[in-house]
Order: sequence, then C-alpha cells, then structure tokens
Amino acid sequence: MRKSIALIGTILIAGCSLAPNYERPTAPVAANWAETDASGTRVVAGLDWRAYFPDAQLQALIADALEHNRDLRIAVARVEEARGLYGVTRADRLPNIDLAASGTHAHTPADLSATGSGITSHRYDVNVSMVSFELDFWGRVANLAEAARRSYLATEEAQRAFKLSLISDVANAWFVLLEMNERTALARETVATREETRKLISRRRDVGIAGDLDYLAADGAWQASKAELANLERQQTAANNALTLLVGKPLEKLATETKLAEQGVVADLAAGLPSDVLVQRPDVLAAEQKLIAANANIGAARAAFLPRISLTGAFGTASRTLSGLFESDSEAWNYQPALRLPLFDFGRVAANVDVAEARKVVAVADYEKTVQAAFREVADLLAARDKLATQLAALEAAEQAQSARKRIADARYEAGISSYLEVLDAQRELFNAQQSVVATRRAGLTTAAQLYKALGGGA
Repeated sequence: MRKSIALIGTILIAGCSLAPNYERPTAPVAANWAETDASGTRVVAGLDWRAYFPDAQLQALIADALEHNRDLRIAVARVEEARGLYGVTRADRLPNIDLAASGTHAHTPADLSATGSGITSHRYDVNVSMVSFELDFWGRVANLAEAARRSYLATEEAQRAFKLSLISDVANAWFVLLEMNERTALARETVATREETRKLISRRRDVGIAGDLDYLAADGAWQASKAELANLERQQTAANNALTLLVGKPLEKLATETKLAEQGVVADLAAGLPSDVLVQRPDVLAAEQKLIAANANIGAARAAFLPRISLTGAFGTASRTLSGLFESDSEAWNYQPALRLPLFDFGRVAANVDVAEARKVVAVADYEKTVQAAFREVADLLAARDKLATQLAALEAAEQAQSARKRIADARYEAGISSYLEVLDAQRELFNAQQSVVATRRAGLTTAAQLYKALGGGA
C-alpha cells in the first residue's frame, strides 16, 4: 500500500495540463485619458472611505449599509458559496480514504448446499478503502480545480466591486437628500416671501397705488412657488426613502441643517494611466478571473479525449468471527485499477471542447468590454470633475449678480420707476440661480463619490 501511494504521488507530480497558455488580452483602450486632467494629490489605492468621506453622519450611514444592506449580504453569501464549491472540486485531486466496518450473515438451505445440509455463514470486515481515485495524467481534475478557484476569486472580486458601489451609492443618496433639503428650504423661503409680497400688493391695490395686473402677477408667482415646493418635497421624500433602502434599516434622526458645502469631499484623486485602473478595479479583475477559469476548462475538456485511469482499493482484516478480526493471517485487501477510453461517443467530447473554447471567446469579449466600460467611466468622471468645478464657479457668480439685480428691482419698484413684472422676473431668475448652484454642487460631490469607485477605491 505504501508503494502504491508513493507511485500515485509520483504520477500526480508528473501530470501535465492541456489548457492553453494564458495571456492577458491587450486592453482595447487608449494609453492615456483624452483631454482631461488626470492629475491629483491623492492615490486611491489604499485610501480608506472614511478618509475620503469625512462627514460623520455620512460615515455612520455607510457603516450601517455595509452591515445591513441585503444585497451586500447576498454578495457575501455568493462568495462563501463559490469558496465551498472550490473546496469540493479541489478535494477531487486527492484520494478519498474511508474507514468501513461491516458484518454479513447468510443462510443457505439444504437443497442448495453442496453438503446437502443447511449452512449459516458469518463474515466481519474492517478496512480502509479508496474509491475510484483518478490518476490525473492529463490535468483534467487539476484544470477543473483551477477553474473553480478562479470562479471563486471572480466572485470575491465581484463582492468587492459591489461593496465599492454601495459606498458610492450611499454617499450619492446622502448628497441628493442634502440637495433636496437645501432646495426645499429655498422654496419655502420663496413661498413665504411671495406670500408677503402678494399681501403687500393687495393692500396697495386697495388704496389705489397698485393695479390688478401687479396683484395677479404676484398671486401667480405665489401659486407657482407653492407648486414648486410641493414638487421638491416629493423629491425630498423619495431621496429619504432611497437612502433608507440602501442603508438597510430605518434612518436615525439626521441633522437636516447639514449643507453640501460642508461635506469636505474633494475629488483630488490621481487617475494615473489607464493600465493602473486595470489592476485596481475589482470588476476588471473579476472579468479576468472568469477568463482564466474558461481557459482552464478548455484543458479539462481536451483531457476527455485521453484515457482516464482510476484506482479503487481497500486494505483491512476479515474473519468469520468478531474475535478473529485481529488474529494473525486475517489480512484482506483488494486492488482494482480501471482504464476508460472513449471510442464512439458521436462527437460528444469534441463538442464539449468546442463549447469550452466558445465560452473562452465570450470571456475574452466580456473582459475587453469591461475594460472599455471602465475606461469610459473614468474618462467621463475626470471630464465632469473639471467642468463641474468651472460650472459651479460661474453659477455662484451668476447667483450674486441675480441677487444684486433683485435688490435694484425692489428699489425701483418701491420708487415707482418700474412695474412689478421687473421685480417678479428678478425674483424668478434669482430662485433659479440658487437652485442651480445647489444642484451643481451636489453633482460635483456625486462625481467625487463615483470617481472613488471608478478608480478602484480602498474598500
């Protein structure tokens, strides 16, 4: 038995693989980001999300989401499932050794007995057995184990990708909620201001200072502002519900006075070269692991053309009585090598090879598509980072100009130089400018959160 085990080990070590040599496909993207500033002061690799999102409330929300989000729980369970499947496949590379004990009792009637009288027989066995262990000459089992391992690694990378997406999504949902809070507060102030203006013009109309046209304009502006407030409150509720779903539990009381400008998130990440992204993004790494698994499956399919040798054996003791199991000369053993070679399978093995090779083509295309999508996402976000900063600066300047215009229009109307329509137009333009500033500031923060994810994050 010791010689047999040594022989098996030697054969396993000498086994070969029929899988193609793996080479990472050339990335079908440009060598540099086009017309964008990819520079920055911080490298995303190893940058913890707590350092990138400094707001304490946002950190608490992300921590709750990482603990309670149901989709993340599913992703983690998928990783455990893939790890278990890999363990099952890996175990096939080694012999399964079982300890068995049995007893057999039989009675042969007299008319069937060679002696002409009934015979009762007893047999007891205790043995260590090895059942159908395949000698992996051609690497079939090894390639199946490698494919399972790569599938597990792909699932693990997919789980990390989902975790990064969850962090980014929670941050974005928080920014949207803050945006809705600020815009709703502006709308409430506008409703109150226009209501007071409507009352003032109504009194002025009663004493003959203002006309019906001014009153109707003020009333229409007030009603329009109430409609806009209702619309923003609806979006505010939806934003709160979206954040609750991501966190996975009811939200604790949030400080609604928190402003977007106080978040402290700076999108100063260095993008580096596109090749850097390929070794950091978990979705790209997951696609490559799937490609390696498909490559290994080709080797397993090709090995089916060749003979498959398996061993079955047992070593132990046997006796007619329990007391005789451990007496001298009670050894019992059997050794059954088996060889199987497909002769006529009507193309089944060849078709399996075709399937494996086709799946590798699919995996290559999927990997290249993932790389292209990653390149586009980062390029878009880099461009957005630059342009949104410029856009926000212009909108803030426009807000200041509209605020000055409103003050002048109010003074001109009080002096009787212009109509209320000029005031109303100035109010509307100022409100739109304020809303645009808040929306653009939120878009900049969303871009920062998405860029953290797109560059591979530190999760």
